[in-house]
Amino acid sequence: MATGAAMLLSLAPLSVASGAKLGGRISAGISKVRTLRSVVCEAISESTQTVYRGAYGPWTIDPSDVREVVLYRSGLVTAASSFVIASSTAFLPENSWVGDQLNQNLDLFYTLGAGGLGLSLLLIHIYVTQIKRTLQALWVLGILGSLATYTFLAQPAGENLAQYTVEHPTAVWFVGPLFAALTGLVFKEGLCYGKLEAGILTFIIPSVLLGHLTGLMDDGLKTFLLGSWMALFVIFAGRKFTQPVKDDIGDKSVFMFNSLAEDEKMALIEKLEQQKLSQDMN
Repeated sequence: MATGAAMLLSLAPLSVASGAKLGGRISAGISKVRTLRSVVCEAISESTQTVYRGAYGPWTIDPSDVREVVLYRSGLVTAASSFVIASSTAFLPENSWVGDQLNQNLDLFYTLGAGGLGLSLLLIHIYVTQIKRTLQALWVLGILGSLATYTFLAQPAGENLAQYTVEHPTAVWFVGPLFAALTGLVFKEGLCYGKLEAGILTFIIPSVLLGHLTGLMDDGLKTFLLGSWMALFVIFAGRKFTQPVKDDIGDKSVFMFNSLAEDEKMALIEKLEQQKLSQDMN
Protein backbone atom coordinates (compact mmCIF):
# COMPACT_ATOMS: atom_id res chain seq x y z
CA MET A 1 0.00 0.00 0.00
CA ALA A 2 3.03 2.30 -0.33
CA THR A 3 1.61 3.68 -3.57
CA GLY A 4 -1.71 4.38 -1.88
CA ALA A 5 0.01 6.13 1.01
CA ALA A 6 1.99 8.36 -1.33
CA MET A 7 -1.17 9.27 -3.17
CA LEU A 8 -3.04 10.27 -0.05
CA LEU A 9 -0.18 12.22 1.51
CA SER A 10 0.49 14.18 -1.64
CA LEU A 11 -3.20 14.74 -2.35
CA ALA A 12 -2.36 14.65 -6.02
CA PRO A 13 -4.68 13.11 -8.65
CA LEU A 14 -3.47 10.19 -10.67
CA SER A 15 -3.06 10.37 -14.42
CA VAL A 16 -3.74 7.33 -16.57
CA ALA A 17 -3.52 6.46 -20.18
CA SER A 18 -6.80 6.20 -21.97
CA GLY A 19 -7.81 2.65 -22.86
CA ALA A 20 -8.49 1.50 -26.37
CA LYS A 21 -12.09 1.10 -27.41
CA LEU A 22 -13.37 -2.34 -28.20
CA GLY A 23 -15.96 -2.89 -30.83
CA GLY A 24 -16.80 -5.03 -33.77
CA ARG A 25 -19.30 -5.73 -36.44
CA ILE A 26 -21.81 -8.49 -36.25
CA SER A 27 -23.78 -10.10 -39.01
CA ALA A 28 -26.72 -8.28 -40.60
CA GLY A 29 -30.02 -8.70 -38.84
CA ILE A 30 -28.42 -9.35 -35.44
CA SER A 31 -28.26 -6.48 -32.97
CA LYS A 32 -25.00 -5.36 -31.44
CA VAL A 33 -24.23 -6.77 -27.99
CA ARG A 34 -21.56 -6.15 -25.38
CA THR A 35 -19.47 -8.94 -24.04
CA LEU A 36 -18.24 -8.98 -20.46
CA ARG A 37 -14.76 -8.21 -21.76
CA SER A 38 -15.91 -5.07 -23.56
CA VAL A 39 -17.75 -3.89 -20.45
CA VAL A 40 -14.60 -4.28 -18.37
CA CYS A 41 -12.42 -2.49 -20.91
CA GLU A 42 -14.88 0.36 -21.26
CA ALA A 43 -15.04 0.75 -17.49
CA ILE A 44 -11.26 0.90 -17.31
CA SER A 45 -10.91 3.43 -20.12
CA GLU A 46 -13.64 5.73 -18.85
CA SER A 47 -13.59 5.41 -15.07
CA THR A 48 -9.87 5.79 -14.57
CA GLN A 49 -9.96 9.24 -16.16
CA THR A 50 -12.16 10.59 -13.37
CA VAL A 51 -10.69 11.85 -10.11
CA TYR A 52 -13.08 11.47 -7.16
CA ARG A 53 -12.85 13.48 -3.96
CA GLY A 54 -12.86 11.23 -0.91
CA ALA A 55 -12.91 11.86 2.81
CA TYR A 56 -9.11 11.49 2.96
CA GLY A 57 -8.11 12.83 -0.43
CA PRO A 58 -8.60 12.27 -4.15
CA TRP A 59 -8.72 8.82 -5.67
CA THR A 60 -9.21 7.16 -9.04
CA ILE A 61 -10.35 3.78 -10.31
CA ASP A 62 -7.56 1.58 -11.62
CA PRO A 63 -7.84 -1.68 -13.61
CA SER A 64 -7.47 -3.83 -10.48
CA ASP A 65 -10.51 -2.09 -8.96
CA VAL A 66 -12.55 -2.87 -12.06
CA ARG A 67 -11.49 -6.51 -11.97
CA GLU A 68 -12.49 -6.80 -8.31
CA VAL A 69 -15.92 -5.28 -8.97
CA VAL A 70 -16.53 -7.57 -11.96
CA LEU A 71 -15.51 -10.62 -9.90
CA TYR A 72 -17.71 -9.47 -7.01
CA ARG A 73 -20.71 -9.14 -9.29
CA SER A 74 -19.88 -12.39 -11.09
CA GLY A 75 -19.89 -14.18 -7.74
CA LEU A 76 -23.40 -12.89 -7.10
CA VAL A 77 -24.54 -14.04 -10.55
CA THR A 78 -23.06 -17.49 -9.89
CA ALA A 79 -24.80 -17.71 -6.52
CA ALA A 80 -28.13 -16.54 -7.94
CA SER A 81 -27.98 -18.82 -10.99
CA SER A 82 -27.08 -21.88 -8.95
CA PHE A 83 -29.80 -21.18 -6.41
CA VAL A 84 -32.50 -20.62 -9.03
CA ILE A 85 -31.57 -23.75 -11.00
CA ALA A 86 -31.51 -25.91 -7.87
CA SER A 87 -34.69 -24.42 -6.41
CA SER A 88 -36.60 -24.87 -9.67
CA THR A 89 -36.95 -28.56 -8.77
CA ALA A 90 -39.64 -27.51 -6.28
CA PHE A 91 -41.80 -26.32 -9.18
CA LEU A 92 -41.20 -29.17 -11.64
CA PRO A 93 -43.54 -32.17 -11.96
CA GLU A 94 -42.50 -35.25 -10.04
CA ASN A 95 -40.53 -37.86 -12.00
CA SER A 96 -39.87 -35.42 -14.85
CA TRP A 97 -36.64 -35.95 -16.77
CA VAL A 98 -35.42 -32.39 -16.12
CA GLY A 99 -36.25 -32.65 -12.44
CA ASP A 100 -34.42 -35.97 -12.12
CA GLN A 101 -31.32 -34.55 -13.80
CA LEU A 102 -31.32 -31.51 -11.53
CA ASN A 103 -31.88 -33.58 -8.39
CA GLN A 104 -28.83 -35.67 -9.22
CA ASN A 105 -26.68 -32.53 -9.30
CA LEU A 106 -28.08 -30.50 -6.40
CA ASP A 107 -24.86 -30.85 -4.42
CA LEU A 108 -22.93 -29.43 -7.39
CA PHE A 109 -25.25 -26.43 -7.64
CA TYR A 110 -25.00 -25.90 -3.88
CA THR A 111 -21.21 -25.94 -4.08
CA LEU A 112 -21.14 -23.49 -7.00
CA GLY A 113 -23.55 -21.15 -5.28
CA ALA A 114 -21.66 -21.24 -2.00
CA GLY A 115 -18.41 -20.62 -3.88
CA GLY A 116 -19.87 -17.64 -5.73
CA LEU A 117 -21.15 -16.16 -2.47
CA GLY A 118 -17.77 -16.70 -0.85
CA LEU A 119 -16.01 -14.87 -3.69
CA SER A 120 -18.36 -11.92 -3.34
CA LEU A 121 -17.88 -11.80 0.44
CA LEU A 122 -14.12 -11.85 -0.07
CA LEU A 123 -14.24 -8.85 -2.41
CA ILE A 124 -17.12 -6.86 -0.90
CA HIS A 125 -16.27 -3.30 0.16
CA ILE A 126 -17.55 -2.44 3.63
CA TYR A 127 -16.07 0.45 5.59
CA VAL A 128 -16.43 -1.30 8.96
CA THR A 129 -13.99 -4.20 8.79
CA GLN A 130 -15.64 -6.03 11.69
CA ILE A 131 -18.92 -6.32 9.77
CA LYS A 132 -17.14 -7.75 6.73
CA ARG A 133 -15.27 -10.26 8.90
CA THR A 134 -18.54 -11.28 10.59
CA LEU A 135 -20.19 -12.03 7.24
CA GLN A 136 -17.13 -14.01 6.17
CA ALA A 137 -17.15 -15.92 9.47
CA LEU A 138 -20.81 -16.81 8.97
CA TRP A 139 -19.97 -18.09 5.49
CA VAL A 140 -17.19 -20.28 6.90
CA LEU A 141 -19.51 -21.64 9.61
CA GLY A 142 -22.13 -22.39 6.98
CA ILE A 143 -19.60 -24.21 4.81
CA LEU A 144 -18.37 -26.30 7.74
CA GLY A 145 -21.93 -27.03 8.81
CA SER A 146 -22.88 -28.02 5.28
CA LEU A 147 -19.91 -30.34 4.97
CA ALA A 148 -20.65 -31.95 8.32
CA THR A 149 -24.34 -32.40 7.49
CA TYR A 150 -23.55 -33.91 4.10
CA THR A 151 -20.78 -36.21 5.37
CA PHE A 152 -22.35 -37.51 8.56
CA LEU A 153 -26.08 -37.24 7.92
CA ALA A 154 -27.14 -36.85 4.29
CA GLN A 155 -24.67 -39.19 2.59
CA PRO A 156 -25.23 -42.13 5.00
CA ALA A 157 -28.97 -41.70 4.37
CA GLY A 158 -28.41 -41.82 0.61
CA GLU A 159 -29.62 -38.24 0.07
CA ASN A 160 -28.09 -35.03 -1.18
CA LEU A 161 -27.70 -32.07 1.17
CA ALA A 162 -30.70 -30.11 -0.12
CA GLN A 163 -33.06 -33.10 0.08
CA TYR A 164 -31.88 -33.95 3.58
CA THR A 165 -32.42 -30.36 4.74
CA VAL A 166 -35.93 -30.33 3.26
CA GLU A 167 -36.84 -33.57 5.01
CA HIS A 168 -35.02 -32.75 8.27
CA PRO A 169 -35.64 -29.08 9.24
CA THR A 170 -33.16 -29.23 12.11
CA ALA A 171 -30.39 -29.27 9.48
CA VAL A 172 -31.08 -25.54 9.06
CA TRP A 173 -29.03 -25.01 12.22
CA PHE A 174 -25.98 -26.24 10.30
CA VAL A 175 -26.49 -24.69 6.85
CA GLY A 176 -28.21 -21.56 8.16
CA PRO A 177 -25.08 -19.42 8.74
CA LEU A 178 -24.36 -19.54 5.00
CA PHE A 179 -27.73 -17.97 4.28
CA ALA A 180 -27.26 -15.54 7.16
CA ALA A 181 -24.15 -14.29 5.35
CA LEU A 182 -26.21 -13.90 2.17
CA THR A 183 -28.85 -11.98 4.13
CA GLY A 184 -26.18 -9.63 5.45
CA LEU A 185 -24.88 -9.01 1.94
CA VAL A 186 -28.28 -8.15 0.46
CA PHE A 187 -29.06 -5.99 3.50
CA LYS A 188 -25.88 -4.02 2.85
CA GLU A 189 -26.79 -3.61 -0.82
CA GLY A 190 -30.32 -2.51 0.02
CA LEU A 191 -29.12 -0.06 2.65
CA CYS A 192 -26.35 1.47 0.55
CA TYR A 193 -28.12 1.69 -2.81
CA GLY A 194 -31.80 1.67 -1.91
CA LYS A 195 -32.47 -1.49 -3.93
CA LEU A 196 -36.04 -2.64 -3.29
CA GLU A 197 -35.39 -6.25 -4.28
CA ALA A 198 -32.46 -6.43 -1.85
CA GLY A 199 -34.59 -5.00 0.95
CA ILE A 200 -37.33 -7.57 0.35
CA LEU A 201 -34.78 -10.41 0.21
CA THR A 202 -33.52 -9.32 3.62
CA PHE A 203 -36.86 -10.45 5.05
CA ILE A 204 -37.69 -13.36 2.73
CA ILE A 205 -34.47 -15.34 3.24
CA PRO A 206 -34.63 -15.64 7.04
CA SER A 207 -38.43 -16.06 6.92
CA VAL A 208 -38.18 -19.14 4.69
CA LEU A 209 -35.42 -20.71 6.78
CA LEU A 210 -37.02 -19.98 10.15
CA GLY A 211 -40.43 -21.05 8.87
CA HIS A 212 -38.98 -24.37 7.75
CA LEU A 213 -36.99 -24.83 10.96
CA THR A 214 -39.90 -24.18 13.30
CA GLY A 215 -42.58 -25.84 11.18
CA LEU A 216 -44.82 -22.79 11.59
CA MET A 217 -45.01 -22.15 7.84
CA ASP A 218 -47.14 -24.34 5.58
CA ASP A 219 -45.79 -25.72 2.31
CA GLY A 220 -47.90 -23.39 0.18
CA LEU A 221 -46.47 -20.25 1.78
CA LYS A 222 -42.94 -21.65 1.68
CA THR A 223 -43.29 -22.38 -2.03
CA PHE A 224 -44.61 -18.89 -2.70
CA LEU A 225 -41.76 -17.26 -0.76
CA LEU A 226 -39.23 -19.55 -2.44
CA GLY A 227 -40.49 -18.48 -5.86
CA SER A 228 -40.29 -14.83 -4.79
CA TRP A 229 -36.74 -15.41 -3.51
CA MET A 230 -35.74 -16.90 -6.88
CA ALA A 231 -37.19 -14.02 -8.90
CA LEU A 232 -35.80 -11.28 -6.67
CA PHE A 233 -32.36 -12.91 -6.49
CA VAL A 234 -32.12 -12.92 -10.30
CA ILE A 235 -33.21 -9.27 -10.46
CA PHE A 236 -30.77 -8.31 -7.71
CA ALA A 237 -27.77 -10.03 -9.33
CA GLY A 238 -28.60 -8.79 -12.82
CA ARG A 239 -29.08 -5.19 -11.77
CA LYS A 240 -25.61 -5.10 -10.22
CA PHE A 241 -24.18 -4.80 -13.74
CA THR A 242 -26.23 -1.65 -14.37
CA GLN A 243 -24.47 0.21 -11.56
CA PRO A 244 -21.36 2.36 -12.09
CA VAL A 245 -18.16 0.62 -11.03
CA LYS A 246 -17.47 3.30 -8.43
CA ASP A 247 -20.61 2.32 -6.50
CA ASP A 248 -19.16 -1.04 -5.47
CA ILE A 249 -15.81 0.56 -4.66
CA GLY A 250 -17.21 3.19 -2.32
CA ASP A 251 -14.89 5.90 -1.02
CA LYS A 252 -11.56 4.32 -1.87
CA SER A 253 -9.68 6.90 0.19
CA VAL A 254 -11.21 5.40 3.37
CA PHE A 255 -9.83 1.94 2.61
CA MET A 256 -6.46 3.43 1.67
CA PHE A 257 -6.42 5.43 4.90
CA ASN A 258 -7.21 2.32 6.97
CA SER A 259 -4.26 0.52 5.36
CA LEU A 260 -1.75 3.18 6.45
CA ALA A 261 0.52 2.88 9.46
CA GLU A 262 -0.50 4.93 12.49
CA ASP A 263 2.17 7.57 11.97
CA GLU A 264 1.13 7.95 8.34
CA LYS A 265 -2.49 8.34 9.41
CA MET A 266 -1.56 11.08 11.84
CA ALA A 267 0.53 12.85 9.21
CA LEU A 268 -2.33 12.72 6.73
CA ILE A 269 -4.91 13.97 9.24
CA GLU A 270 -2.63 16.84 10.21
CA LYS A 271 -2.11 17.76 6.57
CA LEU A 272 -5.83 17.69 5.88
CA GLU A 273 -6.52 19.89 8.90
CA GLN A 274 -3.90 22.39 7.77
CA GLN A 275 -5.37 22.41 4.29
CA LYS A 276 -8.88 23.01 5.67
CA LEU A 277 -7.63 25.82 7.91
CA SER A 278 -5.87 27.45 4.95
CA GLN A 279 -9.05 27.24 2.88
CA ASP A 280 -11.14 28.73 5.70
CA MET A 281 -8.72 31.67 6.05
CA ASN A 282 -8.89 32.35 2.32
